[in-house]
Amino acid sequence: MNYQITQAEPKDAEEILKVQKSAYRSEAELYNDYDIPPLKQTVDELKEQFKDYIILKAVLNDQIIGTIRAYEDSGSCYIERLAVFPDMQNHGIGSALLKEIEGRFHPKRYELFTGSKSDKNIYFYKKSGYSVFKKAKLAPGNIEMLYLEKINPNLRSAS
Repeated sequence: MNYQITQAEPKDAEEILKVQKSAYRSEAELYNDYDIPPLKQTVDELKEQFKDYIILKAVLNDQIIGTIRAYEDSGSCYIERLAVFPDMQNHGIGSALLKEIEGRFHPKRYELFTGSKSDKNIYFYKKSGYSVFKKAKLAPGNIEMLYLEKINPNLRSAS
């Protein structure tokens, strides 16, 4: 599969939201909660995030098929909203997006979160070097979230 990962622009917001909402629908079904933030986000809210986040897109045949965003604060890179169109999942696109976004930052650690029932996501993140460091309930819906972190491997070798 010959896709490219590049930095997204605000003009991509509508198409990115289509991918995001399509990908997160299965999460909503898993928790029987369709009010989760990725499904409620608007185009204007996403466009606003371009000011503080690096947002990447995976593109195949001029169509956005995956996305991820992150920002850095106080030595941590916070990674959010990794999403790949459902029929494009399990082809390495999510792994490539995660690796690419990690490479855009040089923090002490990376942090992300997923729902505690999201077994595929948990497996994927652990396989990618992340480990659970905290559990918390997320409102609305009172969904238990797992917070995962990864110490920047490039910093380990420097010490």
